[in-house]
Amino acid sequence: MLQPDSSQRSRAAAWVPEVAGILTADQIISTGHAITAVQQPDGSIGWPDGHVDAWNHVECAMALSVCGLRDACRSAYEWLRVNQRADGSWRKQMPAGQTDLTTESNHAAYCAVGVWHELLVSRDEGFAQRMWPTVRSAIDFVLGLQRPRGEIIWRRGAHGTPDSYALLAGSSSMYSSLRCAIMLAEYLAEPQPDWELAADLLAHAVAGHPEAFADKSRFSMDWYYPVLGGPVRGEAAKVHLGKGWDTYVVPELGVRCVHDQPWVTAAETAELAIALDAIGDGAGALDLLDQIQLLRDPSGAYWTGWQFATQRHYPDEQSSYTSAAIVLAADVLCGATAGSSLFRHVGADPAGVMRAGDTACGCDPRDNAPDRLRVSTTRRLSTAMAHQPSSLNVHGPSLLNQVSEIAELTREPCGTSRPACAVPAPGGNPRTGPPPHDKLAGRSRTSRCRHQPVRVPEASRGRGPP
Repeated sequence: MLQPDSSQRSRAAAWVPEVAGILTADQIISTGHAITAVQQPDGSIGWPDGHVDAWNHVECAMALSVCGLRDACRSAYEWLRVNQRADGSWRKQMPAGQTDLTTESNHAAYCAVGVWHELLVSRDEGFAQRMWPTVRSAIDFVLGLQRPRGEIIWRRGAHGTPDSYALLAGSSSMYSSLRCAIMLAEYLAEPQPDWELAADLLAHAVAGHPEAFADKSRFSMDWYYPVLGGPVRGEAAKVHLGKGWDTYVVPELGVRCVHDQPWVTAAETAELAIALDAIGDGAGALDLLDQIQLLRDPSGAYWTGWQFATQRHYPDEQSSYTSAAIVLAADVLCGATAGSSLFRHVGADPAGVMRAGDTACGCDPRDNAPDRLRVSTTRRLSTAMAHQPSSLNVHGPSLLNQVSEIAELTREPCGTSRPACAVPAPGGNPRTGPPPHDKLAGRSRTSRCRHQPVRVPEASRGRGPP
């Protein structure tokens, strides 16, 4: 694919991520167009083998939003809305002649992350209202699979019967989905206290009960997703990642897909970079993003992986979800959009997550259905709600702050949002002050000012966000 010309740029955002010395704005836009090149007329965005699942589809929609490809992004969300099943789930859309009648919980849950992200980026309240019934139905499907201890069964079979086990990576991802759903619900004045309890239970299970999950530790996602998804943060996150670092990370190449095979994958590497940023290791995140550029194709697409023993691409494919992960990581590292802070804000307050063995936990590690946990957690949630101005505060102050700040952003004139790292260092712009979503981010980004997003020239930018 050629580099974007002026007509392509006219559909791009006013601010486009650029990570100095790693990725230019033009390269980011061309990666966005590599995703649209595989998008189907109905809006779906699938895998190289032709199947579509809601989780990776939403990740691609988020990346399109970051690139400013609004029409393609909204087409993807419309596909999500019209293809949702009556129970709130999505089945995989399979190539002709193939069927998969299972429905996965983490696939359904991720729509909440996408819708909240799109509200942050576009400030389009009408979009959020239109997608709210979809999110609400999806979260209800997900919570129908939650066990009393907190973990969430990974799927239902063809006839609706729940499977027998939960997955650590999937449950960790669903924690971030619940957090985004809670924020969306509060923003739309549709508070869901049951979702808050469910998120609290889920964080507890992920952080304190490894026995609750099937052993998939061969996969790197089981290692870093508890941090990326948010249940494990603070010093515990640093210790956790440190323990697995040498097992899963190949120096100067990136992150293995599985620890016992000599291949690294770009999507896992980009996601680990986002996780590192979420716990304050921006330098480590930049190193990972830089290393995995070996998988960039001149077209802007990314190869899925690299087999370093045989020195070849493996699998021999370019995948849309891989390109999407790179775009999202670049946005996180330069703060070009208001959605760049999402993964930092979904993290649980480490002080508020019960560990296994806590006297308030009530869990027997051998017990698959500890009713005492639900009772003790309900009591703690009720106490928190009674002493806080909003029940959202049980998940930490940043949650309520993010909801209140997005309410301000959606009422600002079009085009006024500016990325935090574009503010001169030190201090803010004396004319405009700190950019609006600098408050949303919850921390200063001026220390990373050399990794600045690039503003598309006004003459070629076209219509801004609604």
